[in-house]
Amino acid sequence: MKKNIILMGPPGAGKGTLAKQLKDALHLVHISTGDMFRDAIKAQTELGKLAQSYIDHGDLVPDEVTIGLVKERLSQKDCEAGFLLDGFPRTLPQAEALSEIAKSISREIDVVVNLDCDVDELVRRISGRRVCKNCGAPYHVITMKPKVEGVCDLCGGPLYQRKDDNEDALKVRLTHYEEETKPLLDYYQKLGLLASFNSLVGKENLFDEVSSFLKK
Repeated sequence: MKKNIILMGPPGAGKGTLAKQLKDALHLVHISTGDMFRDAIKAQTELGKLAQSYIDHGDLVPDEVTIGLVKERLSQKDCEAGFLLDGFPRTLPQAEALSEIAKSISREIDVVVNLDCDVDELVRRISGRRVCKNCGAPYHVITMKPKVEGVCDLCGGPLYQRKDDNEDALKVRLTHYEEETKPLLDYYQKLGLLASFNSLVGKENLFDEVSSFLKK
């Protein structure tokens, strides 16, 4: 089984949903950049403190700090059985650094799962997305409606639309993706690690296709 995985794709392609499904089904550790920062800051590691100092001043956390946090996280014992990286790497320098890190700790990447998605579909998905203010559960006004409009099925919290979940904001995010992250696909293609899937087949079909591929 392919156990050390990078999950890639444009915003709205369904990475978060697929990551949760794979984590539960294949017993992988799901590591998102946001979770990684929060865990390191909560644990008050040296790198966590350093990251906090940048965040407190409203600055972007430099690559070297983020890369250090990734190495710190992947070195932990729970990653021995396999991990799913979501949100990292985002740039070519990060990808190159990750290759060195993974090799140095004997946890080299087995595969990069990339989700392809039509731009019009991304707009539909993002603009209709709603999130619970209390527990963060995701919903959609068309494809994943709550039982009671505006109310979370799980905790009863109010649902809201994120400020950047609109067409104009998505276009900006897609521009960043095209310029900074999409070149990584060529990088991983050359390394023979890239496997692309059509995310328009629906979340259950997508999960079946990806999980079957990873189990080979």
